[in-house]
Amino acid sequence: MLKVQKLMGKYKLDNTYRAITIGGSAGSFQGITKILSSLPESFDLPIILCLHRLKHVRNGFVEALSIKSTKPVIEPYDKEKLRNRKVYLAPSNYHMSIELGNSFSLSTEGMVNNSRPSIDITMQTSAYNYKKRHIGILLSGANKDGALGMKAIKDWGGITIVQDPAECMIKTMPEAALEATEIDYVLKIEEIIAFLHEVHKQN
Repeated sequence: MLKVQKLMGKYKLDNTYRAITIGGSAGSFQGITKILSSLPESFDLPIILCLHRLKHVRNGFVEALSIKSTKPVIEPYDKEKLRNRKVYLAPSNYHMSIELGNSFSLSTEGMVNNSRPSIDITMQTSAYNYKKRHIGILLSGANKDGALGMKAIKDWGGITIVQDPAECMIKTMPEAALEATEIDYVLKIEEIIAFLHEVHKQN
């Protein structure tokens, strides 16, 4: 049974949530900026972003997201605590995990799916930390990173959403997640925004 049911154009949620994790790679930037620009300033849940980035370009990405976002965008430090009403972006060339106790852990261990940061690592640790009070969203991308992370979110009872492959610039990433687990919703970016607004109303 799905944890979310779409009824008469509305989403009925059966839980309160603590965090949202969003992963993406090639082709996801436009969707991310549209989502961040469409959320109300009072949107309370922390948003954890794990996006594939150029390893040696450390400046400019946060600034580009911040221009569009209604909420502060931050690259967290190791052991920094998560706080509500903020957007946290995995730093370039670091894996970003969520530890029990609601804090970040950064590491430079080997690449996963040829990626660092790895979406799988961020999502798997978020899934374990937040369990059924967690929402995972996977957007456009060119490899399979994030598929196992979405499976972990589903296995721990959270909500899973992938961007509609028909809308993606590169559909490999959402299609890999659809193969790995039973995804609750396949949505276009505008529908993901509507879903998050419903979360905001009901949380």
